[in-house]
This record gives sequence, structure tokens and C-alpha cells, in this order.
Amino acid sequence: MRGAFPGLCLALLAAERGARLCTITHYLVRGQLGWFGLTVACVVPGYAAQLLSILWFRADGRPPDRWLLALHLLQLGLWKRWTSRRGDFCRYWDVSRTAAEKGAGARAGEVLTQHGDVCVLRLLEALLQTLPHLLLQAYVVVAVDPAGFVPGVSAGLSLLSFAWALVSYSCFSCLMKPGHLFPPAAAILCLLLWRTGMLGTRVLALVLFARLYSFWVFAVAGIHWLLMAFWLVAQQTDIVAQPCRWRLFNCLVGAVYIFCYINVRPGPSKHRMATFYAVSTQDIRYSTWVWSLLQTSQKCCWTSSLDTFLLFSGAAALVVYYSLLHP
Repeated sequence: MRGAFPGLCLALLAAERGARLCTITHYLVRGQLGWFGLTVACVVPGYAAQLLSILWFRADGRPPDRWLLALHLLQLGLWKRWTSRRGDFCRYWDVSRTAAEKGAGARAGEVLTQHGDVCVLRLLEALLQTLPHLLLQAYVVVAVDPAGFVPGVSAGLSLLSFAWALVSYSCFSCLMKPGHLFPPAAAILCLLLWRTGMLGTRVLALVLFARLYSFWVFAVAGIHWLLMAFWLVAQQTDIVAQPCRWRLFNCLVGAVYIFCYINVRPGPSKHRMATFYAVSTQDIRYSTWVWSLLQTSQKCCWTSSLDTFLLFSGAAALVVYYSLLHP
């Protein structure tokens, strides 16, 4: 499973990029220039991950040439590997190739370094690029064009890709702890179901709230952001030592907590995760309840069914993972 893991990441990323390109073409052909412009705009934040990749490359003492700059400009920087004086800096293709060539005999430190670099960059790109695209296409499907096949497929692949980025980061975090091995296939499946279900129901709740109350959704998201940021401060996370950077770190992670949970403290996380989901699922229930009161029976039926399925499948996978499969 470990050898095939980078290949799965690469295949899912390629499917997501292809679906995004089809969505952009779909809006352009149909003359929906507003949605076309917004979809293209969602691509721009992803260049932050590409810029970080270039900066890491330059920090290793090897300025990128035109070919590498062109790859980053096309947002293909995560697909390429360079070797620096600090070690191997990897991308999906090279992680897959290294695992396939060396197999079980690969040096653990080399593969772990490759895995860690690409997982961190992919998670950053997913937060800045995949998540806005997911929210936009989900809103189009729910509020504008419920029969839209192309936006629906793109939203589904974006959800799966974002969930897989969280799973990849969780696997890397597990490997960083002494004595921990790569999670088995059952654990990875539970992680994927948990992340997909909980993230999907969260996105659906925000989309429904935006459909009902328009720009008031930003006020709700802002309140949730403040609550999560203060909660992180109360936990006294010590990942960042400098006071200014510590406050900035808590604010940034608080923004991430609007959508999903990422463990930023060592030690058992079951109680913190239970607290997070106890708070975050309240507005989910409210949005679905109000939507069911105001909409027609057919539209209400499929949205409520989808929300219930995502919530309970994610919660069940979470319970199974922490009860039986968590290291």
C-alpha cells in the first residue's frame, strides 16, 4: 500500500485538474462568463504553493531554470523532483518512481522526506485552491443549476482530492512519530471516509446557508473563525515560539477549522476532536433544517439525504478509526 500511495495521489490530482479544466471550458462554451471568471480566479491562490516550492528550491542552493519555472507557472511544480544539498525534494511522480524502483529496500529516511515535502505542499495547495473551487461548484449545483453534470463531477472530485490531501498529511504525521508504521489499507479507507463525509457535510451546510442568507454566511464563518482561534490559544499550542508568529499561526489554523480539523498538538486528540465536531455540526443541522422548511419537496429530499449520508458515514468512519485503527 505504501508503494502505491504516491501513485494514487498523482492519479487523483490529475483527475481533479482535468475536471477543473472541463468546468472552465463548460462555462465558457455556455457563455456563463461570471462563473467562468470565478472558476478561473480560484486557480490563482494555488500559486502560493508553487512559490513556496520555488523558494525551497532556491534555499537548497539551486536556482530554478526556465524549464522548472515554466512547470511552476503551469502549476505542475508538485509533479517534479529536484535533488538539493539538504536532501531530496520531491514531487508526486518522483515519490511514486522511488517507491516502485526501490520497494521495500528503499531507505526509510529518503522516502519519508519525499513523502513529507509533497504532503505539506499538497495540503497547502488544497486549502488555497481546491477548497475555494469546491465551494464555488457546490454552490452552483445547489443554488443555480441542480442538473449541472460537469460542475457536480468537478465538485465531487475536488471534495475527494481535498479529503485525500488531509489523509496524506495524517499518514505523514503518523510516520513522523517514533515507532509508528505506515497505516494499513483499512485505516486509510476509514480516514478517507471520515474526511470526505465531514468535509462534505460542512461544505454543504455553508452552501445552503449562503443560498438562504446570502452574504451573512461570511458573518457566521467569521464567528466560527474567532471561536476556533481563541480555542487554539486556550490550548497553548507551542509549535511556533515567537509571540507574533504564534498569534498568526493560531489565526490561520482557526480559519482552516471553519472547514476541517487538523491536529496541531502532540498527544491524544480524541477529546479535542469531539469538542470540535460538537460545535461545528450545530450550524450544519440548522442550515439543513431551515432548508427543508423553505424548499420544495424534491430539492429538499436530495439535499437532506446527501447531508445525512455524509454526516453519518463520516461520523461512523471516525468512530471506527479511533476505536480500532488509530496507532
